[in-house]
Amino acid sequence: MSRLTFAGLETRPGQVWGQVRLVPLVREAPVQGLRMHPGGLEDLGLPADGCWYTPHGLTAEWTGDGSGVPEFGTAMRMAASTVRGSRRPKAKPRFGDRRTRVRFVPRRGALETYLPLAFRAPVIAWPEWSSRAFRHSLLPQPDRTYSGALVDGLADALRVFEIHPGQCGVLVYVADALSGVLVTPHPDDYRWLHPTLVEDSYGELIWRYSMLYVAVPEFEARIDESRVDSLADLRAQARAVQREWAAFHDGTLAAGLLDPEYHFTETYAMADFRLVRYRPEFASVGEAHVGEAILDAQGRPAFLQSFRLSETHVRRARLLEALSNNEWRLDETAEALGLSAPALVALLHNSDLDWMLRRDINQELHSHSKGGQGATPCRRTEMHDRG
Repeated sequence: MSRLTFAGLETRPGQVWGQVRLVPLVREAPVQGLRMHPGGLEDLGLPADGCWYTPHGLTAEWTGDGSGVPEFGTAMRMAASTVRGSRRPKAKPRFGDRRTRVRFVPRRGALETYLPLAFRAPVIAWPEWSSRAFRHSLLPQPDRTYSGALVDGLADALRVFEIHPGQCGVLVYVADALSGVLVTPHPDDYRWLHPTLVEDSYGELIWRYSMLYVAVPEFEARIDESRVDSLADLRAQARAVQREWAAFHDGTLAAGLLDPEYHFTETYAMADFRLVRYRPEFASVGEAHVGEAILDAQGRPAFLQSFRLSETHVRRARLLEALSNNEWRLDETAEALGLSAPALVALLHNSDLDWMLRRDINQELHSHSKGGQGATPCRRTEMHDRG
């Protein structure tokens, strides 16, 4: 368990467009040896006489010695005659050579895997789980998400807002509710990815806030004129105001992201970097963010992407976490949650997770609810028979 930080990044004053607030994150120097590219798929050789859609995703590329990574697609060119005349066979990859590029699935696809991959699969004979999980994921019906193009004001804000020199990230607020974060290792990476924020997915809460609220207040900087006698004094006052804004932002507006403790799961080693997936402790109350990050050896974020979960997401995740921690037994899970077994069964039913229950328990619940009676205690409290 550890927390997310903005170490190595400076928070600059936010810019407001209606109900949208974008807060830039700036690096003093780019992260060496890592770059992020939008898409990054090679030429697939598709026919030219058609329309083809490539999902929005990211490609991370790194070097093992910390040297600079060229722009994606950069290649040395030589005369065609030299290439045709060369008879030297291609060198085979040596043992131990490792790939230096990984691709991220589009954000919508990643959201459907953040929660299921966070919990242990049952170690019991469970045909229903195997069939449903491998075909449709652990969460049977993903909650509705909205493209950034449907979030009122976001496209205009991304179009008109200034990109700061050295800017490597941004926090997106709608009606001052944090909807997501994007951090990149290099300013050029952020410039490429800045327009793609409108293609990302956002939760229903963010979409509703964009429709309900018209504007948010701007935080105006106030400088004490009595302490300004020269340009040096003015610069000092401006830096002090900037530090005050950064402290207020990180401690108040972004507190829902930075204050909670997260479970970090390392998914890939990338030389001096590591790719991790993080999720919060769902037992706590408040904002819940999940996402992926690339951390350096000191734990500072070189890349960070987050998504704010809805209340439905959090409720389902809390149930899945409790079931996983208690070996998928109803009695132990109900006791851990302070509920009775029938109440837990009803909660699973209301959370659209009743497909995990044994058929006799599910039918019993359905018959009692249809007859207008409360659910009775289950005769057998395991989710399914052990093999």
